[in-house]
Amino acid sequence: MKRFATLALIVPLLLVGCQDDASSEQKFSTGGDPADSPCARVVSAIGYAELMLEPKGQEERQNFEDAVISRLAEAYGITLEFGDRLPRSLSGAVETVKRTTKSLSKTDVPRERQVALLKEYRTAAGQIVAGCK
Repeated sequence: MKRFATLALIVPLLLVGCQDDASSEQKFSTGGDPADSPCARVVSAIGYAELMLEPKGQEERQNFEDAVISRLAEAYGITLEFGDRLPRSLSGAVETVKRTTKSLSKTDVPRERQVALLKEYRTAAGQIVAGCK
């Protein structure tokens, strides 16, 4: 019983110690690092979402299933985090990507609106990709 009591006191201390080490270096859930290139991060998120999207010009055929919504939500989060650090010339495209992906990340958006937002997103995302080359 004494060992259990000692262990019960030590484990929380070890966990606190681990938390201190973990919090000293910020990491992103997607495996990124705060020092990553903003362009690389945003372009990567756009490319990752693109893998689930119908070809450009065929947005009306897009199925807005959970996996698609999830990838667009990730693009929103990455753009929210890194977008303001992209070249100033891309600020309009960044704001459009933020606005459209924020809405496209929700499941209650009417289909007609989803298609319109996806078209807007595609144009802005293309500008970011081209501007980050």
